[in-house]
Amino acid sequence: MTLPADHPLRIELNDEVHARPPEVLLAPLRVTMLAMLADGQPREADWQAVCDLARRFGVAPPPPGSTHFSADLGPFRIKWEGHTEFSRLVFIVAGAESAPFAEPALSAAPADWVAALPGRVLLATHAVFVADPGAPQDFERIATESFAGNPLVGSLVAGGKAVALTDFRIHADGFGRLLIYDRGLAPRQAGRLMQRVLEIDVYRMLALLAFPVAKALTPALVAEERELVSITTMLAAADARSEPALLDRLTRLQAEIESREADSHYRFGAAAAYYELVQRRITELREERIDPLPMFTEFMERRLAPAMNTCQAVSTRLESLSQRVSRASQLLSTRIEITREGQNQALLESMDRRAELQLRLQSTVEGLSVAAVTYYVVGLVNYGAKGLSSLGLPVDSSIVTVLSIPVVAFFVWRGIRQVTRKVVPGGHR
Repeated sequence: MTLPADHPLRIELNDEVHARPPEVLLAPLRVTMLAMLADGQPREADWQAVCDLARRFGVAPPPPGSTHFSADLGPFRIKWEGHTEFSRLVFIVAGAESAPFAEPALSAAPADWVAALPGRVLLATHAVFVADPGAPQDFERIATESFAGNPLVGSLVAGGKAVALTDFRIHADGFGRLLIYDRGLAPRQAGRLMQRVLEIDVYRMLALLAFPVAKALTPALVAEERELVSITTMLAAADARSEPALLDRLTRLQAEIESREADSHYRFGAAAAYYELVQRRITELREERIDPLPMFTEFMERRLAPAMNTCQAVSTRLESLSQRVSRASQLLSTRIEITREGQNQALLESMDRRAELQLRLQSTVEGLSVAAVTYYVVGLVNYGAKGLSSLGLPVDSSIVTVLSIPVVAFFVWRGIRQVTRKVVPGGHR
């Protein structure tokens, strides 16, 4: 049967859920995991490093654009995963020494290649996966021999089919340590368990990247909250002259807060997402208590949850402060706008009064102009009448002059009125 054309992303989307399957693990074996922060390095740098390692051992490298790679290189197996802000490298070597962490899996990888890996190490952990001895375990002895005497965190996991132990410490060699005893895990089940326990530590560290940001923001938030209180207190008694200065202070404060919020928004959001992943991975372990050890759940609730609560509180506080400053700015801007509208109204009224005075003055000037022009025109009529009388015509210049006054005055007034209407439309009604 012939199907219609595939969506261009059909294969990619289908294969995404199979992109990072857990490794098949059989006890005994050793595992080393490195989590490298990108630290400004392009993602291609991680891919290039993995390609270089594959070529050293005669294995086909991952194709360009890959974000994951898994291969058996002979002395060890490697699994690489590229994520948004970090990459994860897992080294697996079969077999285990009598001293669990005496010869870690990473020692099988080329030392020069490891030293040249791009980015910075966020987490480095050695893990050992061995068969359960069957006899009751002495956790004090295990802590002394394998964990430098540190208190252990551990529990029965995977429905009682394994015991996972760690101390969540960085030891003298710069690595954390994880010890898992197999009590009947299937190979793929063991791979899933190892991946979950290692991911708990990775996501714990990634979530904690927000904690220093939260601590650094706290003093600045205290100072900015005090500034806002000072401004709002002055705002209650502010007048038109002091309002612009208060608005300038509020604008600068809001700009500072928005800048801090923009800088920290991604980190706090990522911390919440990573913390949720930690909780989910712990739930997937299906823990059962081993007296007297604290479980992974209890350790995270006591040690990680308070830091995450602090980050959440600072994030909420920053957002709340931004909203309060925004409301204060809107209130002050409204007050200034109302003041300006009052000033504009007074200005318009003043302009109306000036226009009315100008109109009255114009009417007065027009009356004076009519009188002046009439005077001069009537004078000309008088001279004309006298001239006609001198020529012997029966013309009385005095009578002609008197009779001409209203006629001349009317036409002068009418002419000035027409001129005014053309120059100033609506000047007269």
